[in-house]
Amino acid sequence: MFRTQYQNWYTEASALVKQLIPDRHSEFINYYLTDPRRKQIGIDTYKIQDWMNGSISAFNVYEGKKYFNDTAIINAAFESQSAILTACKLRFESSLLEIRQIIQADLFDSEIETATELKKKGFLRGAGAICGVILEKHLGQVAVSHSVTIRKAHPTIADLNDRLKQADVYDVPVWRNVQRLADIRNLCDHNKN
Repeated sequence: MFRTQYQNWYTEASALVKQLIPDRHSEFINYYLTDPRRKQIGIDTYKIQDWMNGSISAFNVYEGKKYFNDTAIINAAFESQSAILTACKLRFESSLLEIRQIIQADLFDSEIETATELKKKGFLRGAGAICGVILEKHLGQVAVSHSVTIRKAHPTIADLNDRLKQADVYDVPVWRNVQRLADIRNLCDHNKN
């Protein structure tokens, strides 16, 4: 049963490792594949493929035990492969974060261009409101990047700013500057003729 399940697992896992962390792929397959140039099977050359093909350590009648513990070698090799696969998950999550940050940066650029055009045409409040949205999104991303939890479902700039300062992500001067920008955004968003 394990042999069949392992073969399926290995096929899927190998493809995943090759795609997400290609620099670890040769290490991953090395735990499985036997070296066709090897001269003899021993502790250093025994691979999962040997075990899958039914090759096990011979019994040394003089010492009353196997020449090497094939089960322990296979378990260690499988655990190493499993650890590499776990690293794939971390790499995948990291890649998603990078992609999200790139897309977000592109959106920010587009929104900043829109705010710049509004400012040029005399729509200062509209430009300020858009910049406030950009700032709010950016602070949200900073909180995520630094694993700062925000309790509110829809936090304001002030909520984000206070939590980031409390978490020591930035210091008081930066906090005050963000506070000032939040005040400007509020002036732009609310009609206070």
